[in-house]
This record gives sequence, structure tokens and C-alpha cells, in this order.
Amino acid sequence: MRINGQHFETIWVDRNNKEKIKIIDQQKLPFRFEIKTLSTFDDAFSAIKDMTVRGAPLIGVTAAFGLYLAMLGKTNDEGVADYISSVCEKMKMARPTAINLAWAVNWVEKELRGVQSVEEARIISFKTAVKLKEMEVGYSNSIGEHGVRLIEEISKQKNGETVNILTHCNAGWLACIDWGTATSPVYKAHQKGIDVHVWVDETRPRNQGSKLTAYELAQEGVPHTVIPDNTGGHLMQHGMVDLVLVGSDRTTRTGDVCNKIGTYLKALAARDNNIPFYVALPSSSIDFELSDGIKEIPVEQRDDDEVRFADGKEGKTQLAPDGSPVANYGFDVTPSRLVTGLITELGICGASEGEIQRMFGK
Repeated sequence: MRINGQHFETIWVDRNNKEKIKIIDQQKLPFRFEIKTLSTFDDAFSAIKDMTVRGAPLIGVTAAFGLYLAMLGKTNDEGVADYISSVCEKMKMARPTAINLAWAVNWVEKELRGVQSVEEARIISFKTAVKLKEMEVGYSNSIGEHGVRLIEEISKQKNGETVNILTHCNAGWLACIDWGTATSPVYKAHQKGIDVHVWVDETRPRNQGSKLTAYELAQEGVPHTVIPDNTGGHLMQHGMVDLVLVGSDRTTRTGDVCNKIGTYLKALAARDNNIPFYVALPSSSIDFELSDGIKEIPVEQRDDDEVRFADGKEGKTQLAPDGSPVANYGFDVTPSRLVTGLITELGICGASEGEIQRMFGK
């Protein structure tokens, strides 16, 4: 996708030095556009942990490149197998909720199984990280191709009038590599000339909606309106939302969806108003080991200051009084019964174990 008319991805190899990985510093957006260089394993680990990069698909790919950087940082062949195991386990600790992190790390670790030298590990880890990046781009593109059909159908039912889509958090290309998940069908529809408009939840406390989703939609020229998080239900009651489209950080094999805190409330409002609620996600975000999202998915609790303060163009502004306790749950789980369907790279399926099995195999 584009920033100021120039195509960007969220992570790439420095064209002049393949030992340097470039990322967009998402902590600075939308007020400053800065590119940051990852040179070491610790650089990649910290970028994931402090949300310089964020979004499940991007977290996974960054982790893969981080393991490649770890191989560059080892100077001899002694204990290479133990070293690989150690850095893989550490990378999984960067953030707990997004399953793409473990998915990517496990993929790289499997490819490195049996290597005898650091040089071999460097070559294999680099090729694997590049492959995973290309896979995620392909997944997002395919999600858009499948999901745009839903928007086209609504547009036909409305005789070409504006299709109003509500989204939550940032499941755009900034959270992925290119295209995004929840935004990919929107971009495809916009490029087809379909009249679309996006209601953008601000998504407190980090405001990934108002900061990131609004930013990338504006860069692509997609009509949108930023709204407070609690406005969605009102809009749905008054017929101003045709479709709710969100992403996922982890989805169980039974169709329970873990996404940014507040998603569950949007699903409840959508169900009460008979509005379709779809989740766009690649298969790398499905945890086939879990069946009960509410009981089994670890929900990250983040720093109090994310709630106490808001980051703005002029810096931080305090919102809560000193001394008041804060609870900052990063995610919630939407039960499968509230999910109309899952939009994946292979197509659209129901949010149930049977439907997911039919789509992806046992």
C-alpha cells in the first residue's frame, strides 16, 4: 500500500545490506513517518515487545527475521543447536497473545533442525523469513479477493449506495505486510469503484484505529470517519452500519476469536441489530490446538500508563488521576456463536470446528 503516493511494506530487507532489516516505526505514526533499522535479535525482540511493530501477521514475520539476525550474531559453530533452541524460546516470550509469533518461530525452528553450522543456519533462516513474509502478503491479498464479494453483494442490495463498514483496532496493512486483513476487502472494493465508507473505532487505549487505520485509509483515499469506541452500537441501531469487519490475533479451531479489547462488545451490538459480523484472518492466526478461547487464550495485560496517558502530536497527556488503579487488558474473546463467518486466504467459512476443518483439513 502507499504512503504519500509511494509503495511501502511494513518490513523489508535493506537493499544495500541484507544483514539489516527495515521497519516502519508505528509508535511514531501518524504524526511522524520514520523508518527504523533492526540489526540484532534484541532489536527485533524489543520492536515486537514495545509495539514498534504490531499486528499478528507482522509480529510473526518480524520474529522470523529476528531469528535470522540471531544467527548473524553467533560467531562460531559451537552449540549451534542449543543456541537455536534458546533464541526461539526467548522470541516466543516477546508478546503472549498473537499466535502468529509462535507459528513463525516454530516454522523457522523446524527448518533449522539438524543444521551443523552457523552459516547454514543463516542461509536457511533468511530464506525462511523471506518465505513467511511472501506468504503473509499472499494471504492478505487472497483475503481481500474473497472478502470483497461480501461488500459487492451489499452494494447490489443497496443499489449502489454507500456500503458502511465498521472496524475495530488496526487490522490494516500496517498490522500485516501489505493489504491487511480486515482492510483488504475494503481496499479491493475501493479499487473496483464500489462506494464504501469505514467507521473507524478509535480503539483506546493505544488508539490504533484513530492513529493507524485512519492514517492508512486516508493515504489510500478511502472515505472514513473516526468515532469513539462506544459509538458503534448507536450507529447500528440507526441503520448506519451494513457490515462489521475485524481482524484477529488468535482464533481457536472452534471459531472463538481473540482480538483487540472491545471487539466482543461490537459483536454483541451487531447480533442485536442483525448486522453481519465477519473476522478476516490468515490461517497463521488460527490456533488449531485450542478449543475454548475464553478459558485457554492468554490475554495480555499491558502497562498502566497506556490508560493513564494518551499520546498526541505534542506528546503525552495525562487522563487519569495519580493513585487510581488501572486495569489494561489488551484483548477480549468473541465466542464463535457471535461470528457470522471467517474470511481466510482459502475462502469464507463458518466460525465452527466443522467448518474450519472442512476449509483447512484435519
